[in-house]
Amino acid sequence: MDYTVVLERNDDGRWTVTCPVLPGCISEGDTRREAVAHIRDAILLYLRAVRKELALLKKRHHAQVTHVAV
Repeated sequence: MDYTVVLERNDDGRWTVTCPVLPGCISEGDTRREAVAHIRDAILLYLRAVRKELALLKKRHHAQVTHVAV
């Protein structure tokens, strides 16, 4: 899956990169290439945490999980 990311150069010359559709998913690097590699890792970790949380929700007796088309 592809995610749009936003790269911004800091005053110190480093790059900050965020993934707008994943709130709080942010990373940085000394170069654009490094920043993109780091955000890729951050996205994978973010999604792993979401899957883990979803699995925990499914185990709760009072919780229901479904899909909504938008």
